[in-house]
Amino acid sequence: MKVFAALALLCLTSLHAADPRIIFTKSFPGSVPEYVEISVEKNGTAVYKEAPDDNNPITIQLAQPDCDAMFALADKLDHFTRPLESGLKVAFMGKKTFRYDDGTSHDSQFNYSSDLDAQALLDWFEKIAETERGYIELERTVKYDKLGVQNALILIQTTWDQKRLIAPQQFLTLLDRVVKNESYLHMARERASAFAQEIRALAQPAAGQ
Repeated sequence: MKVFAALALLCLTSLHAADPRIIFTKSFPGSVPEYVEISVEKNGTAVYKEAPDDNNPITIQLAQPDCDAMFALADKLDHFTRPLESGLKVAFMGKKTFRYDDGTSHDSQFNYSSDLDAQALLDWFEKIAETERGYIELERTVKYDKLGVQNALILIQTTWDQKRLIAPQQFLTLLDRVVKNESYLHMARERASAFAQEIRALAQPAAGQ
């Protein structure tokens, strides 16, 4: 009986250890938003929050190569078991925390890190945050401010052109809604249609492999 219990515990531990998460938080009073939390699973599922108790988090599916790149950086950073703060006298840019959770939890806090791998991982999280801020703004304008949809689309496309838009397929439902509804400005509908076509064209090669 004791052997069975030990084996069961070992199996549970192994399963949990095989499913790690990377969690990023940033607290920056006075900024918009003042708080960001992003968790990324090994399978690419990511959750974006703008408050610790956010009742309306956004769940997205990252492309697996993007997710793998983030976890590879976490590996290089020893799963955040070592300090990442540079110690340099620089302006306050928000309290940031990387945490790695694989059954045990390790985290490292910093304002600014001179570690290139930490900078690269931070940039991934910032791209996710920029993308979701764009999504939130587009969703808001689609629902409540039809005249503002054009500007929201321009901001998202700028992020796209700068190659900082993550998981663009998440925008298709909103874009299609704009295209099909004649109550939106004609130029906004045209822009939404062209953008949706770009996103779908990007996904086609992967689907055909």
